[in-house]
Amino acid sequence: VLNIQPVWPFTLNEDWNLITRTIMPVISQPQLFPGDDRENGLGDITFTAFLSPANPGKMIWGAGPVLLLPTATDEKLGTKKWGAGPSAVALTIRGPWVFGALANHIWSFAGHGNRDDVNQTLIQPFVNYNLPEGWYLVSSPIITADWKADSDNTWTVPLGGGIGKVFLIGR
Repeated sequence: VLNIQPVWPFTLNEDWNLITRTIMPVISQPQLFPGDDRENGLGDITFTAFLSPANPGKMIWGAGPVLLLPTATDEKLGTKKWGAGPSAVALTIRGPWVFGALANHIWSFAGHGNRDDVNQTLIQPFVNYNLPEGWYLVSSPIITADWKADSDNTWTVPLGGGIGKVFLIGR
């Protein structure tokens, strides 16, 4: 899965910002059963809008809705459901360190009738160590809970880390 994840901040007034985050997953799904083909394409898009104070102090935070859009190019790559729920993020910056967490919960409210409803929690703790020239080290596992799954398959808790670079496109 390659997540294309643009973040767009907008100034609403001198006190508030609106920060949007759209996650567009590009997926290459191996065959699930013998005789199946590998599926490649776009998964469901997740859009979040965070209302955030323009001058937050030491703790930066935002809260708002998260929306699930059934945009998958193949039924194996998405839910075929529309969904919505609450989302929140909080973080703090201490020198080169950034610590925080993002959480949301999505319930489906419409969509294809023969597909399972969505009832999912996402928790994403993150820690970044910022290096010179926009480079950084990161650990940001996306922990999920599928409340419709069997009890022994409810939670997914990955571990890992990475390196990246922040860059500006346009002005």
